[in-house]
Amino acid sequence: MTETILRPSPISASVDFSANGVQHGFLRLPYSRDDSAWGSVMIPITVIRNGDGPTALLTGGNHGDEYEGPIALFDLARTLELNEVRGRVIIVPAMNYPAFAAGTRTSPIDKGNMNRSFPGRPDGTVTQKIADYFQRELLPLADIVLDFHSGGKTLDFLPFCAAHILPDKEQEARAFELVKAFGAPWSMKMLEIDAVGMYDTAAEEMGKVFITTELGGGGTATARSAGIAKRGVRNVLRAAGILKGAVEISGTEWLDMPDGDCFLFAEDGGLIEPLVDLGEKVRKGDAVARIYPIGRTGADPVAIKAKMDGLLAARHFPGLVKQGDCVAVVAV
Repeated sequence: MTETILRPSPISASVDFSANGVQHGFLRLPYSRDDSAWGSVMIPITVIRNGDGPTALLTGGNHGDEYEGPIALFDLARTLELNEVRGRVIIVPAMNYPAFAAGTRTSPIDKGNMNRSFPGRPDGTVTQKIADYFQRELLPLADIVLDFHSGGKTLDFLPFCAAHILPDKEQEARAFELVKAFGAPWSMKMLEIDAVGMYDTAAEEMGKVFITTELGGGGTATARSAGIAKRGVRNVLRAAGILKGAVEISGTEWLDMPDGDCFLFAEDGGLIEPLVDLGEKVRKGDAVARIYPIGRTGADPVAIKAKMDGLLAARHFPGLVKQGDCVAVVAV
């Protein structure tokens, strides 16, 4: 039997993860290209360590057109004081930095979707190399992982924090404790359409306590959504015993995505007319949107109907949809 030899990661860190203090630096990935023969992808990172204690790995920009996480984490990196911390905080505001810099969901270099690229490869594409570094170097350091998401340019969500239903009920319970502490207006027991290759899955399979968010969308942030992110990340650190102070308690409404009937997809493309706004209640069989064919006038629109009672938790953004697009998500 031939033994597989795993190559070392080509990424080098300019920070020392074991050192006490506040360090701002980079994860440097060599990337030779037309305009820079010996160029690099430089991913900003902050490490704050104050003695022994748990480690929190905080990430944003997993998808490059989602901004609440980067706002909250760039802000946290500059404002978190060493004497507030017990343990270690690792902050990466933009995991898929090429996508973040381009304002796109996937990398402009290789079209890689970071959240479908795990466990990655040290000899793969740029996106796979970044995923491999997180898989082999950063996730093993972490006790808890918070990965920020929002809807990007093609979805809009109620602002919620979420965790997944897991086989390990102790791990699941610890995750939902942090979801509650985050204090978003809504909290979600989340179902993924396809969990293969996700950062979430990689962290959970290592036994890490993993939580995530969807805090809006439309390819931008608002004062409200950024505020939820900034307050929430500090609440999570307090609840984990890493940051001094008490959790800022706020009310949250719990939602559930029990099965695939939550998701509604377009079978034809066209112009979408919303019939229900985010947060509004729907009944099974209610039309939540209509899709008008745009190639001719006089044609009837196709109604997109809810498959369960609940409320509208997500909707397509902006106004035109393609065949196969997710049009809406109903949660209960």
